[in-house]
Amino acid sequence: MVKHVILWTLKEELSTSEKEEVKKGIKEGLEGLAGKIPGLLDIKVNIDGLSSSNADLMLDSTFENEEALKGYAVHPEHVAVADGKVRPYTAIRSCLDYEVPDEA
Repeated sequence: MVKHVILWTLKEELSTSEKEEVKKGIKEGLEGLAGKIPGLLDIKVNIDGLSSSNADLMLDSTFENEEALKGYAVHPEHVAVADGKVRPYTAIRSCLDYEVPDEA
């Protein structure tokens, strides 16, 4: 399995209330992809970070393998969410993709 984790920081010019609405929209959009993309096993968006955080929200997703992650990246439904709900509002994106070791 492969994990795909992203941390986003929203644009500074957004008000607190705008940030809350944007975070809800990103969560709804990305979690709405569950069951629609081949090889996507799990997808969660955390929008309730503690005050000690230096990012605004986190995507935590799991894929069958690296090929499934590559397919997700270009899948039309994912691209629509990314282009409509994520990219217009985010200033910083940090990503870590890694293989989950097999448990023997």
